[in-house]
Amino acid sequence: MFLPNRHALHRQPLDEADAETLGIAGADTVERFLARRDNHLATPLHALPALAGELGLGTLYVKDEGFRLGLGSFKALGGAYAVFRLVLEEASKRLGRSVDVGDLDRPEVRSVAATMTVACATDGNHGRSVAQGAELVGAKAAIFVHAGVSDGRVAAIARYGAEMIRVDGNYDDSVRQAARVAAEKGWTVVSDTSWPGYERIPGLVMQGYTAIVREALGQVSEPPTHVFVQAGVGGIAAAVGGHLAIVLGEARPVFTVVEPARAACVFGAAKAGHPVKIAHGEATVMAMLECYEASPVAWRVLARVADAFMTVDEDEAIAVMRRLARPAGNDPAIVAGESGGVGLAGLIRAMADHKAELGLDATSRVLVVNTEGATDPRRYAELVGTSPADVLAGKVLSGATP
Repeated sequence: MFLPNRHALHRQPLDEADAETLGIAGADTVERFLARRDNHLATPLHALPALAGELGLGTLYVKDEGFRLGLGSFKALGGAYAVFRLVLEEASKRLGRSVDVGDLDRPEVRSVAATMTVACATDGNHGRSVAQGAELVGAKAAIFVHAGVSDGRVAAIARYGAEMIRVDGNYDDSVRQAARVAAEKGWTVVSDTSWPGYERIPGLVMQGYTAIVREALGQVSEPPTHVFVQAGVGGIAAAVGGHLAIVLGEARPVFTVVEPARAACVFGAAKAGHPVKIAHGEATVMAMLECYEASPVAWRVLARVADAFMTVDEDEAIAVMRRLARPAGNDPAIVAGESGGVGLAGLIRAMADHKAELGLDATSRVLVVNTEGATDPRRYAELVGTSPADVLAGKVLSGATP
């Protein structure tokens, strides 16, 4: 499915609150917090000239979030950052003075953090970030996971000391239960999706993701002409598209949101003109994107900055995982999880079916984001036919099929 953005707000300025969240000052704050992380490094931006040539593009870049802060996903930037901000705000309130990121290890701040419990629902990656952030500052974490979250992903979260709570149903069911239980117990919900009356914290999570854009723009000689980014509830797409719109203005790239056909809630919002709960049936292999209602805050941004919305099928997502593991020519091998290469899958589909509508041609400079590595290595090996370790070690034959 493909839908140009026909919303009345398309290409209008961002809402004032969203512009503040996703603007330059917000990205500066994120950068300052990241500088305090021991394992912070800018993630690589890979050029794929062989694939660009095959597709008929000028250049193709993949921003690879597969090693972000040791968590293997872009989500490492959002949940933990929001936890840090919330702990510092609470400590400032209780201590009666301003405290900043450099104070996170002070005994009096850690004493405040120890009294706090942060909670969230997750498909895997966001919960891992929230749990890691809580462990780093000395807070407690309660993470709600739905029936479709693999045991491997649950274990990856639990290793940070979080209390794991299984929920019947899907991601949206876990979001509701996390909010209900947190309200009963006085916990702080750190969600990457928003709802009426709950917008600021999801905004902080989105603000963390602006680091991806800032780094990428500093890694290229010319800004991209086209960007394809995948969406679950819409947070990363809104953060990337919103920051690009603020920084580049009228020179911003054509921005396309890509989703699984089986869980296209942002596409549903684009079709209806507002967020709607979409019907769901069979689960998608793109597990981190299996969401059935767009975040209202994310939609508010995407209504303005997205130029098109599209979906890809299950086999397209898997094919991209395999292609990135077995590149042609001198393209580097990249480990992309089930949801990691969905933006690239959208680009490949667009080059076949929607090239003219998006203005894609041999002069186009395209940026996509590999949003996750092999966050479930066993599942990755099942789908790709080899282990992520072998891909990274260069033991997989280029161009081979599993």
